[in-house]
Amino acid sequence: METVYYIHNFKGRNGGTLFRYLLPSVQKPLIIFTPLHETHIQAAVICSEQLGIHLRIRSGGHDYEGVSFASEIDHPFIIVDLVKLRNISIDIEDETAWVEAGTTIGEFYYRIAEKSRVHGFPAGIFTSLGMGGHITGGAYGSMLRKFGLGADNAIDAHIIDVNGRVLDRRSMGEDLFWAICGGAGGSFGVIVAWRLKLVRIPPTVTYFMINKTMEEDDIKVLDKWQHVCDKFDDNLLVKVTMQATNPNEEGEINVTIKYQGLFLGKASRLLRIMGRKFPELGVSRKDCLEITWIESVLYMGGYPNGTSLDILLQAKSSFRTFFKAKSDFVRKPIPETAITELLKRLKQDSSVVIFTPYGGKMNRISESAIPFPQRKGTVYMIQYLTIWQDGKKSEKLHMKWIRKLYKFMKPYVSKNPRSAYANYRDFDLGMNELGNTSFKKAGAWGYKYFKGNFKRLVQIKTQNDPNNFFRHEQSIPVLAM
Repeated sequence: METVYYIHNFKGRNGGTLFRYLLPSVQKPLIIFTPLHETHIQAAVICSEQLGIHLRIRSGGHDYEGVSFASEIDHPFIIVDLVKLRNISIDIEDETAWVEAGTTIGEFYYRIAEKSRVHGFPAGIFTSLGMGGHITGGAYGSMLRKFGLGADNAIDAHIIDVNGRVLDRRSMGEDLFWAICGGAGGSFGVIVAWRLKLVRIPPTVTYFMINKTMEEDDIKVLDKWQHVCDKFDDNLLVKVTMQATNPNEEGEINVTIKYQGLFLGKASRLLRIMGRKFPELGVSRKDCLEITWIESVLYMGGYPNGTSLDILLQAKSSFRTFFKAKSDFVRKPIPETAITELLKRLKQDSSVVIFTPYGGKMNRISESAIPFPQRKGTVYMIQYLTIWQDGKKSEKLHMKWIRKLYKFMKPYVSKNPRSAYANYRDFDLGMNELGNTSFKKAGAWGYKYFKGNFKRLVQIKTQNDPNNFFRHEQSIPVLAM
């Protein structure tokens, strides 16, 4: 087994370095293991359990609260980093792929495109994320309205359980397989690999981007988007990003709004759809690019024009800053007055708000099909981010801003529970304590992430890991025995 010992300034490999967890005051791992084979992981699990040393699992380093490489509840701890496990085996005839957990989304997309122009996979747009943890939380992306989530398209897995056994879907059983497909990572075992169902896409897709400043007329356009975004043709996704700009010479902060569209088809049909459903946006032929799906991955991921596809193999993120994020789900359009107030608040902080539309296939999958429950009736998901560069110096101000924004949005988002996305982990919703977790306390965040599926996740956790070996600040708890 290859090992890397204590590293003082341990940095995330990909998925965005979480600088808040790299400060000197944050506890660092005792040892980082980088296994080359699943047997090495088995040894690490068995040794950690016997020695009473806590273990954290890292396949991409993209966890928003750093639970894959930091700990606020267990010391000492080690990290099993799956960075070396990156084999990809694609069977185009069978339309499936085995993907090891350390593989990034970008690598997977690239290898699919090498094999076929008419196959893809419906996972995330940030291509430096590790596949192991990404699928465990659901994995949504620009094709979710057509094909659902990445986890909806998982058909098998290899997992190492608390006893060090390597299990596939048949040997782990349907309950455990259900739990790992959207029940969030780090609770049930170490995901070694996923078998995923590829999806068929047209050889030509169409991308467009429209930028606007947030004037009064633009607020009305955004309001119209809310009323149509989940009702478009399943082949079309139109995502909205609002971002506060850097202060100008007068110190004023403006807000820009970006509409990004991906249509699984040619521009002529896209324009007909937009003309009928959303003419207010004003999309024209000159705004449209007819490209391949793999090229659309770069555009949707925010890479500059002309970027080589080879960047997908680099497994690096350009997002290297301090940030805090939160999430919401919207079930009916929010009032124009609330949009106006939201824009005012964005001008007070270096911030980003992203609206991702639902509808389409997401409406046709049961809430209990996998642990991810935010399905029928969801119009769009919101992600809020506040971003800063100077570490602890201004952290309190940014944290205060995003928490006040989250409080302001409460009347306009889902209720009973107010839902959140598990892969945008948020410690503000509650944290586990050292040792066995209180089911009641964990429910504060568990029902927000998983709604009624949370109870089943707790039962499966109790059956498969009764001593709560695989745990972190928001892992699935066990029932008191």
